Amino acid sequence: MDYSGMTVNERLAVSGLFKEFDKAVRKKDKMKLVEILKEVSLSDANIDDILRKYKIGH
Repeated sequence: MDYSGMTVNERLAVSGLFKEFDKAVRKKDKMKLVEILKEVSLSDANIDDILRKYKIGH
């Protein structure tokens, strides 16, 4: 899928991964979050920013 021009929330909603993402954030499951965010075509830099936002260690 072409996610260009979409926000992270839009990407998660369109892909059907919003609930999984939310669950991973609550559990602070870094590996699952990275997997989900890569699935919606986010760059490593964007993923790092999101992990920092949710205070999930590197």
